[in-house]
Amino acid sequence: MKVAIIGAGNMGGAMARGLAKGSLVNTSDITVSNPSREKLDILTSEFPKIITTQSNKQAVAGADAVILAVKPWLVQDVIEEIKGELDYDNQAVLSMAGGIGTARLCQYLDRGDGEYPAVYYLIPNMAIAVMSGMTFMSSVCSTPELDARVLAMFKELGDAMLVEERLMEAGMALASCGIAYAMRYIRAATEGGVELGFSPKDARRAIAQTLKGAVELLAAGDAHPEAEIDKVTTPGGLTIRGLNAMEETGFTASVIKGLRASVKK
Repeated sequence: MKVAIIGAGNMGGAMARGLAKGSLVNTSDITVSNPSREKLDILTSEFPKIITTQSNKQAVAGADAVILAVKPWLVQDVIEEIKGELDYDNQAVLSMAGGIGTARLCQYLDRGDGEYPAVYYLIPNMAIAVMSGMTFMSSVCSTPELDARVLAMFKELGDAMLVEERLMEAGMALASCGIAYAMRYIRAATEGGVELGFSPKDARRAIAQTLKGAVELLAAGDAHPEAEIDKVTTPGGLTIRGLNAMEETGFTASVIKGLRASVKK
């Protein structure tokens, strides 16, 4: 599959780096466009085989998948620029712009002839750069075969789910915003570790490995988190005391409240 990525900012750059590290897309089949050269030059310094250009029209030529990795307010302008160059029968358009669903994407892609390409609304997170991302996607005008290919591409970058579009905003809260929430926990735990006597660097190292271990435990057995918690909370022990102290200050309620606040009303 040949992939064009329009935009070399945080998400576009992360997407390009993740794809370049994988095996489903050849690095030489990745083209990235961006208005300025600086971010493109950084990409090619890391992955010399990635093709870069400052022309969006040039980027989409011959691509199987055109990924829009631009800010939401730029999506319509970018589509207006490239839609005359697109082959709707053979090219899929995938947008990472939060809040712009498939209906609006199709509206922007309308050429007045009743024809549309396969359209995907994507919500990835920054961890796709290190092939540990979580991506939610919904599609219209696609086929089961194409859905499977796109899903496989994003699963190689971590994990991916094809979901009903009504769940996309919730997916953004869980996974895209969720990266920031996890980082905030790491920051808080690091500060606690420093108070207990560790250096910041050693505290972060221990916390990151602990989180990685927690994730691996869940993945290995598909267990409920509470089952794993029960294994380390002995009666009258330190762990249950710590958990109860966190709950007294609203740990679970704060997480749920934060997720709700992340979903547009």
